[in-house]
Amino acid sequence: MRRAWENPGVAHPSDPSRHLRDLARLRRVRDRIDREYARPLNVEALARSVHMSAGHLSRQFRLAFGESPYAYLMTRRIERAMALLRRGDLQVTEVCYAVGCASLGTFTTRFTELVGVSPGAYRREAAEATRGMPSCVARQVTRPVRNREAPADEPDLA
Repeated sequence: MRRAWENPGVAHPSDPSRHLRDLARLRRVRDRIDREYARPLNVEALARSVHMSAGHLSRQFRLAFGESPYAYLMTRRIERAMALLRRGDLQVTEVCYAVGCASLGTFTTRFTELVGVSPGAYRREAAEATRGMPSCVARQVTRPVRNREAPADEPDLA
């Protein structure tokens, strides 16, 4: 039985040039998500654009960036939604559709998971908390932190 890398056109797993080409394709997918987050995107279309299967793209993207393409897309959408909600001039439903989410329920659930409060509560709290703050500072201060990124509690040495 031949191994995958023994087939013509398939590189050996330790082939550094193949690895670099795959990373370049994954960066193109990530950059496309960053640019087109408000458009309808799905993993199949993203995979086709870089000549990969959807499963392979998902596995390789997770290995390279620590999360699936869908999770990365939703994080970008939630970050943009946070900025729009801080402005305070749009309703939650308008923000949901402006960032490319088709379902208000999914948007609200994902927003609450990432940010820790509902979009409506965030809109009320953030508008007041960041008033007068430059947008570049507000974006850094209010960036969502996933549970796995949250800092560990420091021990009480007192």
